[in-house]
Amino acid sequence: MVALRKLPPRHMTIPEFLAWAEEQDGLWQLRDGEPEVINPPAVPHGEIQGELARLLGNHLRASGLPCRVVVTPGVTPHLRSDRNMLVPDLAVTCAPPRADRALSEPVLLVEIMSPSNERQTRANLWAFTTIPSVREILVISSVTIAAELLRRRPDGTWPEQPDMLGPGDGLVLDSIGYAGPLAAAYATTHLAVPG
Repeated sequence: MVALRKLPPRHMTIPEFLAWAEEQDGLWQLRDGEPEVINPPAVPHGEIQGELARLLGNHLRASGLPCRVVVTPGVTPHLRSDRNMLVPDLAVTCAPPRADRALSEPVLLVEIMSPSNERQTRANLWAFTTIPSVREILVISSVTIAAELLRRRPDGTWPEQPDMLGPGDGLVLDSIGYAGPLAAAYATTHLAVPG
């Protein structure tokens, strides 16, 4: 087991964080200059993440859009961008591939919410709304077939409340032209609807 290096006593910038994180075990994100460990998810969380990445990736290939799904990318909110690099569960970008540490121009961000990560997920959600390229944010539950969808309005503002989706609802992601049943994201979990 590798011991963690002591955290610096001051706030880190993104370059300092990236250098520090390379020497650490696990997945980390930077919030307001403070590193946060991202705990390994429960199995249903990972199953939903994998299935949704497959569904969205297959859709993007079939549609011919020059977009791709990225699992656990680093994204930088617009506000305090020098001290924040957050890690959503999934992202879609249509920008050309680059070898950077931060994903450029995400259009869709997805968080999978569990009871153990709700506080962190909610904090990320509102930070994501400051990224100018983001058009939609999907928060999908790992304990029930349910989701919250925030969609940027044509004037650039965000709604006060997300659209709430349940087991029988369709999932429509305008940012990438995707439409399918929300329940499809749960196909490999214990929550899968028989049939």
